[in-house]
Amino acid sequence: MVISISATLLLGTVVYLLWRYARLPLWQAATCTALGYFLASSSLGPQIGDAFLTAARFIAGLDV
Repeated sequence: MVISISATLLLGTVVYLLWRYARLPLWQAATCTALGYFLASSSLGPQIGDAFLTAARFIAGLDV
C-alpha cells in the first residue's frame, strides 16, 4: 500500500510538472490519467502492480 501511494504521488507530480513546464496540453494529461485508471482496473492491473512491487523490493535490496 505504501509503495502504490508513493508511486501515485510520484507519477502525479511528474504529470503536473510536464503540464506546467513542458507545455503538455491538459487534454493529453487527462488522457494519460484515464489510461492509467482503465489499465489498473483491467486484467493487467495486478501483474503491473506485482512488477512494480518486485522492482521496489529489488531496489531496496541493493547494497550501494
